Amino acid sequence: MKFFIILGFLYINVLLYGQTISGIVLEKDSDIPIGYVNIGIVGKNVGTISDQNGRYTLQISTQYSNDTLIFSSIGYHSFSVKVSDFLKLNIGNVSLVQRAYELTEVIVPPRRVRERKLGNTGNILRSNLRTPTCTAWGFWLGSEIGIFMESNRTSFLKEVNWNIANFTYDSIIFRVNVYKPTEKIDTKFNRHTVYFPNTIFENILISPVYVTVTKEDVKNIISVDLRHLNIVLEGDFLVTFEYVKVSGNGEFIYHCIARIFTARNFYRRSRLSSRWDFEWGVGPSIWALVDVER
Repeated sequence: MKFFIILGFLYINVLLYGQTISGIVLEKDSDIPIGYVNIGIVGKNVGTISDQNGRYTLQISTQYSNDTLIFSSIGYHSFSVKVSDFLKLNIGNVSLVQRAYELTEVIVPPRRVRERKLGNTGNILRSNLRTPTCTAWGFWLGSEIGIFMESNRTSFLKEVNWNIANFTYDSIIFRVNVYKPTEKIDTKFNRHTVYFPNTIFENILISPVYVTVTKEDVKNIISVDLRHLNIVLEGDFLVTFEYVKVSGNGEFIYHCIARIFTARNFYRRSRLSSRWDFEWGVGPSIWALVDVER
C-alpha cells in the first residue's frame, strides 16, 4: 500500500510540476550568449527570462505537452518548438539567428518643431508596490507596464521617463520598448479593463534598450535617452518598461496619475502572453519627451 501511495504522489508531482529544463541561449554561428531572452509558452503565462549570460531554467508541466515553447529576443528570429519534442529531445541549449533589417534611406526636409511631453507627467499619487512578487500592475520578471502616447503629428522620440517615489532595491534592470499600434485604439470614456491580443502592437526597435537602476543613482526619476536611435513616429505609440532582472530586497514605489475621461495604461504578463490589459483609472507616471512638427 505504501508503495502505491508513494507512486501516486510521484505521478501527481510529475503531472503538476513536469520537468525542469535548463540551458544557454546562444547566437548561432558565433556561440555568444544572448542575455534577457523571453522564454515561455504562448498564451499560458508560463515562462522565464535568461540571465545576462544567456542561462535559463524553466519548469514545464506535462499538461502543456501539446503547446508551443518560444525563445524570443529583439534583433533575432524567434525559435519555436512543441513542448513534448523539447522535453523528449532534452535540447537544453538553443541558438537564435540574428535578424537582418533592410534600412531604406530617409531624406527629411527641414521642419520647424517644438518640444512636448506626452503621457502621464504627474507625481501626486503613489503606487503601492513593495516587492517584485507583487502582482499589482504585473510586477514580475518579463512583465511590462506602459503608457499609450497620443499624438496626431510626427514625433521625434528624445527621452522616456518614469517618476519614482522611492527605490531601495540594489538594482533593477529594465528593457525599454516602443510600440506602434496595428489598429486604431480609442482611449476615451472607457471605465473598464479591456483585453487586446498581443498583435495589437508591433515593436519598432531593432535592438534592445536596457537601463540599470540602482538605489544609489535613482532619486526621483528614471530617464532613458533615446536620441541616438533616431526614432521618428507617425501618430500614437506605446512606451513600456519591462522587468528583466531584480537584485536584492526592498521597495519600488512609483508616482501615478488618475485620469477621469481617458485610459492610457497598458500592461501584460510577458511578451509571450495572450493579451494586453488596457486599464482605466490610475496609471504610472511614464512620459516621453518628443519634438513634434509645428
